[in-house]
Amino acid sequence: MNNTAQNIPRMTAEEYFRQTAGTTQPQELLEGVIVDQAAPSIRHQSIVGALYSELRQFIKASGGSCRPFAAPTDVRLDDYNVVQPDVFITCDPNKLTEQYLDGAPDFVCEIVSSNRSDDYIRKLYLYQISGVREYWIIDPFQKRTLVYFFDEGNHPEIYTFDTPIPVRIWDGKLSITVEELEMR
Repeated sequence: MNNTAQNIPRMTAEEYFRQTAGTTQPQELLEGVIVDQAAPSIRHQSIVGALYSELRQFIKASGGSCRPFAAPTDVRLDDYNVVQPDVFITCDPNKLTEQYLDGAPDFVCEIVSSNRSDDYIRKLYLYQISGVREYWIIDPFQKRTLVYFFDEGNHPEIYTFDTPIPVRIWDGKLSITVEELEMR
């Protein structure tokens, strides 16, 4: 979608932060347009919580300096795109502000829900061009995970839920099996 071609005024990230301050409605700014997000399902949130916990535990145990976050935490990708990834990791503390992450995370995971095209198309493109290194799309409906490691190309690796997935930003020192995340 190209809003400028349609003469639709685009909101900037700074305008978005001012307008949405204090709101509890999950929202994102995509291409300068505020998009309301549906409340996530219990299954969705269970996966988010378990994945966040695994990542945090690994970072703590390995003495790493990266930090994991879970939605609803804003990530300002550029002047017209502010997203709330389900789970993300940043290894650059200089990107953290009081309110949001300013710039691309190193790792992003989206769990597919009602916004399928956002996760598979729009956010895939945004994450790729903004500098995200690794992007996971966990699809509970198809019981598979697509993993993009943009440092090595644009084609995903596809994993079933019972297959361990190496976290590539850490050279595979941590592997996650989505099926185990669902069991928690």
